[in-house]
Parts: sequence; C-alpha cells; structure tokens
Amino acid sequence: MAKRLLLLLDAIKFEHSVFALPFAYIGMVLAARGFPAWDKVIWITLAMVGARTLAMAANRVLDARYDAMNPRTAGRAIPKGILSRTEMAALGVAGLAAMFFSAWQLNPLCLRLAPLAVVVLVGYSWTKRFTWTSHAVLGLADGLAPAGGWIAVSGTVEIPALLLTLAVAFWIGGFDLIYACQDVDFDRGIRLHSVPARFGVAAALQASSVSHVIALVLLVLVGVNVGLGLLYWVGLLLSGVLIVHQHRSVSPDDLSNIGPASLNVNGYVAIIVFVFTVGGLYV
Repeated sequence: MAKRLLLLLDAIKFEHSVFALPFAYIGMVLAARGFPAWDKVIWITLAMVGARTLAMAANRVLDARYDAMNPRTAGRAIPKGILSRTEMAALGVAGLAAMFFSAWQLNPLCLRLAPLAVVVLVGYSWTKRFTWTSHAVLGLADGLAPAGGWIAVSGTVEIPALLLTLAVAFWIGGFDLIYACQDVDFDRGIRLHSVPARFGVAAALQASSVSHVIALVLLVLVGVNVGLGLLYWVGLLLSGVLIVHQHRSVSPDDLSNIGPASLNVNGYVAIIVFVFTVGGLYV
C-alpha cells in the first residue's frame, strides 16, 4: 500500500506543492499584515495541498486517453498501466475531503466558496476540449489560491485579494501559453483547443509576454494598495528578471528549453515573491 501511495504522489508531482503554496501564503500574510496564528497556517496549507491534489488527480484521470496518445505524456502512470483511474480518482477524493475539512475549520465564507473552487479546479481539464481560452481557466485555478489565503484570515473579499487573484491568473496563464507550445502539432491533430493550436506558436509567445507584463503591473498595484516596503519592490524586480529570462530562452524556432527547468522557474518566482512580500511588510 505504501508503494502504491508513493506512485500516486509521484504521478501528480506532489512535491511541486511547495511551489504552489506561496500563492496562498502571499494572500495570508497580506491579510494578516504578518503571519497569522499557526492553526490558520496549518489549515491553509492543508487546504492548498488538498486542492492541488484534487486538481492534478482529476487532470490525470480526465486526460488519460489523450496522455496515452501524446508522445510527451505517454509515460505517465495511467497510460503505462502502472496506476488505475480508480486509484487516481480515490486520491482526488482524498484531496477534496482535505480541502473541504480545512475550509470548514477556517471560516464560513471559505466553506461556502469551496464548491466554486472545485468547479474551476476540476473543470479546467474539460475546457481544452472546446475552447482555446483554457489557459485563462488554469490561471484562474491558481489565482484562487491567494484569494483563498486572504479570505481564510480575514473572512472577507477585498481589493488586494482580487488584484492578487488577477496577478497570479495572468502569471500562470501566461506560462501555460508557453508550455502548450510543446503540444501544438498534437493538439491540432486530435482537435484539442489551445492558443498555439489556434493562432500559432509565435502568437502564443507574444500573448504570454503581454500576460506577464499585466501580471507584473497588477503586482505593482498590490504593493501600492497595501503599502509594502522596499524589499517587496526588490523581489518584484528579481521576479521580472527571471520572467524575462524565461521568455528569452524560447522562440518559435526553438522550444527546447520548455520543460521541467521552465516549470521550476515559476516555482522560484513564487517563492521569491512570497519571501520578499513578507520582507516588504517590515522594510
């Protein structure tokens, strides 16, 4: 059983939860103007890990047929027969339970909004079947994290939380535009929808650049609205440099740098923004 659990966690890249958590923590520390009580931190962490587990497990189950046909993803656990859809679905249910229990422990508004979050988290995988705006839905799914962290602490929805949601949505949506370029031929071949498949790789990369500029502008507005100090702006500058580097490493003629290393850049940016946001509350 332990071996099967490890296989399940590897299949959803559970270790990458550490890269997703900063989104929620940014909303948390800004709402609390510092770190809230440890019980809040624990329940926010569990809710975030549960939500990501649900989303990844649902994606693996719903996309299993397409993953099996795509050379890039054919080695995943379900297409290879290492794990079953039932096992992956059970993991998703466990994530759903963790998310709802944590929301219940936090406050009534978190619990009331949890079903809406589930629709976005699970629904993203379906959108690729009928609309090229699926990248925006994925961005929104991640953008809910800082809003969730804010609401978990304050019990309210305020302007900084909305700005954070939009910033993360444009940030992750912009990255997904780059990532989707790897599958442009496959998507066209089986009629899955994406910006690269519909408008071409060059257009997708341009749209990604615009999306990331908007994300940085929104993060500037967050800093101004909350009144963050110098360290926040240093972190934002560092993040901007990493994002520019990410864009300079890919082109319509060379997509070889898209992959795990590119994924990690986004994780580093998330951690940098979180750490320097905390610093910006004091300096």
